[in-house]
Amino acid sequence: MKKIVPADAILIPDSAECVYQGRIFGVYQWQQELYDGTQATFEMLKRPDTTNVICVDGEKVIIINDEQPNRASLKTFPGGRVDPEDIDILSSAQREVREEIGYRFQNWRLLQVAQPVRKIEWFTYLWLAWDVTDQQEPHHDAGEKISLEVVSFDQLKQLVTSRTGYLGEVLPLFESLESLADLQAFPEYQGQEVDR
Repeated sequence: MKKIVPADAILIPDSAECVYQGRIFGVYQWQQELYDGTQATFEMLKRPDTTNVICVDGEKVIIINDEQPNRASLKTFPGGRVDPEDIDILSSAQREVREEIGYRFQNWRLLQVAQPVRKIEWFTYLWLAWDVTDQQEPHHDAGEKISLEVVSFDQLKQLVTSRTGYLGEVLPLFESLESLADLQAFPEYQGQEVDR
């Protein structure tokens, strides 16, 4: 799958061997030459990428309260894991939004891509979606309880700056934003394209 990653992303070498594959994480090892010419075994984990979407409906933003069996309810943006059958990262984000909140949007823009842990080949994608084209009943997975919450930009910024739930993960982006118009004018993320 072709995707955009940060310019300084750490990727597992193509020569690495998967020595263990769990349900989410794979463990990869490879021989790496050191500065003195000797060899050492290096190791990284790999897991599916994830998406989150800031969904704008008119002058409001949709967030969710997401409860799962292993944790209490947390405020977050709609999103989830990129599945192997997803065509690309955008289609994964669109699928997750349809499943979790039942919305479809006309316009999409990639706002940021991060590699949260440098020893894991895992990228998180933050999208902006606006101009609702359709709304249906959501289809939640058996392992999640989701309720929607519609907030103003000011309410959202307060939740983000107070690091409420997973919303605090986008704090660096929101520090420079003063309005919904600022968010909608935020430029498309530029990184490097890889085929992983």
